Amino acid sequence: MSDGTDSRVPTTPADSVPGAGQGPGHGQAPGTEDADYLRRRTLRRGSAGWLLLTGLGVAYVVSGDFSGWNLGLAEGGFGGLALATLLMGVMYACLVFSLAELSAILPTAGGGYGFARRALGTWGGFLTGTAILIEYILAPAAIALFIGDYVESLGLFGLTSDWPVYLACFLIFIGIHLWGVGEALRFSLVVTAVAVAALLIFAVGAFTEFDTGGLNDIPVDQDAFGSGSWLPFGLLGIWSAFPFGMWFFLGVEGVPLAAEEAKDPVRSMPKALSISMAVLALLALITFFAATGARGSAAVADAGNPLVVALQGDGKPTALSRFVNYAGLAGLVASFFSLIYAGSRQLFALSRAGYLPRFLSLTSRRKAPYLGLLIPGAIGFALAAGSGDGGRMLNVAVFGATISYALMALSHLVLRRREPGLPRPYRTPGGTLTSGTAFVLALSALVATFLVDKDAAFIALGVYAVALAYFTFYSRHRLVAAAPEEEFAALAEAEAELERG
Repeated sequence: MSDGTDSRVPTTPADSVPGAGQGPGHGQAPGTEDADYLRRRTLRRGSAGWLLLTGLGVAYVVSGDFSGWNLGLAEGGFGGLALATLLMGVMYACLVFSLAELSAILPTAGGGYGFARRALGTWGGFLTGTAILIEYILAPAAIALFIGDYVESLGLFGLTSDWPVYLACFLIFIGIHLWGVGEALRFSLVVTAVAVAALLIFAVGAFTEFDTGGLNDIPVDQDAFGSGSWLPFGLLGIWSAFPFGMWFFLGVEGVPLAAEEAKDPVRSMPKALSISMAVLALLALITFFAATGARGSAAVADAGNPLVVALQGDGKPTALSRFVNYAGLAGLVASFFSLIYAGSRQLFALSRAGYLPRFLSLTSRRKAPYLGLLIPGAIGFALAAGSGDGGRMLNVAVFGATISYALMALSHLVLRRREPGLPRPYRTPGGTLTSGTAFVLALSALVATFLVDKDAAFIALGVYAVALAYFTFYSRHRLVAAAPEEEFAALAEAEAELERG
């Protein structure tokens, strides 16, 4: 068999230094077996230009503008959430600029795993890739629940928020992904454009009722240190609101996962990342101020659909609120759809390199990683149907995300210091100061997840522990040297060995 499950594909121990005669990435051309292994694991190249990649970056995140972020008002009040969003915006901006440089150096489907593999070795690559997988498998499951809530609230076809709706979401949208990446990304772009247009229309309507007095109408906790009208829960409230400030940007870092399917990724990746981040920052600013200013922070703090609540002063639906309600469903679909894509590509890359079972990276005739789509989809559906707790699953996803952010920022720092002469078609503005800022803020956000939901953090740690056991005792001894990310890192190690010798 040549599906990658046999021993003929060259493998390499986790910490070995490559030498001659060990297969691809170790100083000689791939053999027939290696070529066949990679042929069965090939994505469709050149399917996405910078516009589709930009749409993908916004699609990952746009559902967070419609709901979720407002829960941070109950943790930090208006001032606390505003400062938390600002700091998290800085973190994401610094991270995005760092990833733009890394993605131009290593334009493969591995994304964060590939960057960390080059900078931090196999352990760093696995830890980063696993954290990203936690984020991109849990988040779609949570969003499926939110889609069900919207379908029920809108009375669509008389459906309720239950397993048939969740199953339909996974079947329909995974089916589109199986059709082909170009078709999938074009679908995502259209749905995302509808959601963004709706946010802008919402802002126009909400700002006509803007009242600054409503921004600080949450009761002040007099016992909280540093509390006041703008910080009703004190200084600690800013920190506690970090995970919710992240919801305006959570997922944009997944754009490099499309590198192998992009047109001219060296140029298109930095451009798409930068434009996506600029669009998301603008949407965060206007959505946050418009929603809280139109109806007051207290009114939207615990709402499942805060934008709709902000438009309904007397609680009665209006034409604009109905439109925004339907658009919120479009935003959820856009994020759900794109996060499935991101999770499948991260799983594909880890499997192709042997970190996870190799059969998961097999691709179809249409160059789609079909098992990498179907198996996470089945897990996501089971989680959605079995738990029903979307908020808890999103908190677990945020925990995984913050770990990956810290490790990706650290990868940028390490490569800048250890390999200053590495060709960099794009260079991060600010250099290590930028990635260092992202690193510190990511660690702060990681700690903040324990302040908000300790159970979610420990659930994520439990998943991490199981994955690490698998890597420690099995997969790290069976890595595939021919995989692009492994080959790239191995060549760097070989060059370093020659320089030392």
